[in-house]
Amino acid sequence: MTSLEYDRYCAEIADQLGQLRATLAGADLSATVPTCPEWTMGYLARHIGGAVRWAERLVATRATEDIPEEEVPGIRGPEGDDPAALDAWLAETAERALKTLSGVSAETSVWSWAEPQNAGFWARRMTHEVAVHRADAAIAAGVAYEVAPDVAADAIDEWLEIVQFVQRTEPEDSAAELRGAGRSIHLHATDAPAGLDAEWVIEFREDGFVWRRGHEKASVALRGPLTEVLLAFYRRRSLDSGAVEVLGERGLLEFWLERASFG
Repeated sequence: MTSLEYDRYCAEIADQLGQLRATLAGADLSATVPTCPEWTMGYLARHIGGAVRWAERLVATRATEDIPEEEVPGIRGPEGDDPAALDAWLAETAERALKTLSGVSAETSVWSWAEPQNAGFWARRMTHEVAVHRADAAIAAGVAYEVAPDVAADAIDEWLEIVQFVQRTEPEDSAAELRGAGRSIHLHATDAPAGLDAEWVIEFREDGFVWRRGHEKASVALRGPLTEVLLAFYRRRSLDSGAVEVLGERGLLEFWLERASFG
């Protein structure tokens, strides 16, 4: 399921890239990113922009199979860490993505590595790809990170769907271990605006797990502001950060986070 309209996703990608550019302004591009310790800020920026350019190329060509990186124009971005060149490249990336994605419908057939196989998948995936990696940049730069509540909630929905897909299609992945009846996780955003159901229940079963939005007692609960729940769920913020609260079987939540850590 998706909670946002296709046009919103298209606009959100460009907006998130704009916010990323603002985060990078004046930042040390050679600095290490704490949440991605093998990356520098400059590499992170090129990774984000490159991912969006790859998705844009898939949609632009109505790809029926994966496109190798070397066939995506400008995917690696400018050489070196010249701030102006990197900023210009990210701006162009946003413009290109918005134009291409807005020019088709969500149902336009396009290859993807998961489901569904259409442009809507890529608009949603890139919205959250940029939004979450923008958090990496904000943490590295030591600046505040904010994301719209409905975007944050949809990012959690999408991550749960991805983990489910991997569990179903890749039996050798660690996500296959997320099973076993009688255990459950409750994610509870304490500051959700009226009308936004920002609570989730993840229920383990013998053949895998299921999830739903809702408020139910569980084996363990992760509680806190929606943005902080999102960051903790994506392993961008420690459970001991003081921004979230863990009630119940903490080990079960850690078990989930360790085995749903791909991507």
